[in-house]
Amino acid sequence: PEPAEEPPQKEAKVSEDLNPLTGEPYTPRFYQLLERRQRLPAWASREEFLSQMQSKQVVLMVGDAGSGKTTQLPQILLDAGYHVQDSAVKSLACVHPHSLGTLLAAQRVAEELEVPIGTFVGYHIKFDDRTSPDTLLRMVSAEALLREAVADPALSRYSVILMDDAHTRTATIDTLLGLLKRALGARPELKLVLVSPSLEISKLQKYFSGSAILQMPTKNFSIDVHYLTSGPKDDYLRIAVRTVLQIHSKEGEGDVIVFLPTEEDIDAACVQIRRESLRLLEHGELIVLPAHENCTVPQTKKVFEPAPGPKIPGGPSARKVIVATDIGDSTLSIDNIVFVVDSGFTKMQYYNPRTRMEAHHTSAISKATAMRRARTAGRSCPGKVFRLYKEKPLKDMVTASYPEITRTNLTSTVLLLKRLGIEDLDRFEFPDAPPAEALSRAIENLRYLQCLDEDGDVTDFGTMVSQFPVDPQLGRFLVNATQHNCSNEALSIAAMLSVPPVFLRPSGSTRAADEARNRFAHVDGDHLTLLNVLHAYQHQAQEGGDPGKFCGENYLNMRSLTQAEVTREHLRQIMMRMGIPMTSTNFQDKEYYPNIRRCLLSAFFLQVVHLDKPKLGLYLTLQEAEEVSLHPTTCLVNKGEWLIYYQFLQTSRDFVRTVTPVQGEWLLDVVPGYFEDTSRFAREARAPLERLLERRRSGPIGGAAAAAAAAAGGSRPIGGGGAPIGARPVAAPAGGAAS
Repeated sequence: PEPAEEPPQKEAKVSEDLNPLTGEPYTPRFYQLLERRQRLPAWASREEFLSQMQSKQVVLMVGDAGSGKTTQLPQILLDAGYHVQDSAVKSLACVHPHSLGTLLAAQRVAEELEVPIGTFVGYHIKFDDRTSPDTLLRMVSAEALLREAVADPALSRYSVILMDDAHTRTATIDTLLGLLKRALGARPELKLVLVSPSLEISKLQKYFSGSAILQMPTKNFSIDVHYLTSGPKDDYLRIAVRTVLQIHSKEGEGDVIVFLPTEEDIDAACVQIRRESLRLLEHGELIVLPAHENCTVPQTKKVFEPAPGPKIPGGPSARKVIVATDIGDSTLSIDNIVFVVDSGFTKMQYYNPRTRMEAHHTSAISKATAMRRARTAGRSCPGKVFRLYKEKPLKDMVTASYPEITRTNLTSTVLLLKRLGIEDLDRFEFPDAPPAEALSRAIENLRYLQCLDEDGDVTDFGTMVSQFPVDPQLGRFLVNATQHNCSNEALSIAAMLSVPPVFLRPSGSTRAADEARNRFAHVDGDHLTLLNVLHAYQHQAQEGGDPGKFCGENYLNMRSLTQAEVTREHLRQIMMRMGIPMTSTNFQDKEYYPNIRRCLLSAFFLQVVHLDKPKLGLYLTLQEAEEVSLHPTTCLVNKGEWLIYYQFLQTSRDFVRTVTPVQGEWLLDVVPGYFEDTSRFAREARAPLERLLERRRSGPIGGAAAAAAAAAGGSRPIGGGGAPIGARPVAAPAGGAAS
């Protein structure tokens, strides 16, 4: 009897070396990574974490970048069997504020578990879903999970939802927290884990009453903090570059991270540091790397690679300099950071519901952000922090940044909540209540866009618009495109507007970059210029050309163009699922471009400006009579009397960017009902509209133009009831050119 027990023991021992997910033997690399993983603070908290998970529905984890919160907690839950609930196999969701963090986490976890992406580990971001029915660990961007919650409010496919970097408090995350709170009430078996630094955890504890708090062990080394003693703090870019060079020439070994507010600042700083570092080669090479939300995964992975050793035996080693936005203080955990250069600024979005103006400002950081940035220097050894501001401003900083939900356009958020059947938005439990005026303006905008009816309920048209993971105006543009016979072109333009800027303008090559941009410029503005760029890029690929060479010669961002193609296909599939046909006006038809411009107007009529001072090139917004200028990057040569714009920017002056001219008569023909009621506009902006209306009343102002507009698909009256435009797709005309 005793020998009979031997084979099962041997079999069990062999099974320890097999990956239970794939059935394949583990590689030596797996054990190397496992040894590192088990030294992380998340593993030290494993037993207590699992104990709290058993007794509590909501667990708040306090942990900084580098603790293993992003990659290890999901695997600990998987090992403990939390993917099985009531005998059914569920998924575990790990939610990230940024798409880049989602991709990096998925790749790392897949590497540690030795499975291909898209099988047992996958990711789902805005325009890319690499998951399957077998996926157990789903790395999901906050925006993607929000859209899942709209389709399935109970989030029934998940047993546990882990939200990483919950302190970021974007509008999407706050809306998602409200929906998760409702889902927890509907599904007592659902578990929620929120991970946040200690300074921001108290707000979440109050929001989820009865939740457990668990502090991961930390091991922070001492940090020596230096403040700016002289000089203007708003000249942060020049001072940051100078500080990096001083660190390289005077300080000991160790890598540097520089925090700057914008991608433009980061690109400029990288160029300047690389150029100036050539004078300091006796101190070692400087490896300068950007890190922001629009970097590719291969680009971002470089920041984790160790700096190379000395080029000459006995010489100094190279030093990494990572120039980052706020993504560097929590999403990215980078080893060997010894020096931190903190500009004291970040980029924040603001929205004025009264004027409907959105803008991004460079603003002072909060104390919480300053502390997170400083802590990146003391993870592996004592560090130094160089704050490019004086000590007194630190004391005057706000404790934490104001949540984005209190300072952003809520139109998209309100449409999604209305689709969920939430009628009284004032009673929806946001962690921080948004301004009542912003909610009212969002509802008003959605009524103008015909996404809500007069009772505040979602229309059939609004349901179609909400299917697209884009702003409702851009969604309306896509749905309306069939009526204007330009679906293919609308897809391309919408895709180009949904990716980072495609035109590059590197320091030192601005003239050549501007000349390259002009080669694509369309006489009728920036939207059609973007269409030209994508068409040219696609033509190169179809003809067997080298896309990389084409982009390099024309100062185009190949990453953005590649992403635009993926985005376009994703949007096209949504249109096909809804039965919206792909149409185009024949390219030889004189209405080819006017049809596209009319379609743009049908969606962006809330963003119309009128030429007020031709000699100065100043335009006037209609709602609040704000004076604005065309952004210097516009391709528009002939300044039209009426323009639609895609983006409003506030710097030293107010600018509108990405503009297209429209004819005054189109305002009345394409969007009937909206512009006729001039009382909704500022008194100073009414005169040109009243002149248009008077001409329409007194004579045949373009009866031909009205007929052409009707043939191209004019809208029903705004607010006039009836079936909204786009609700019934029309057939494509014979001979329509495919784009």
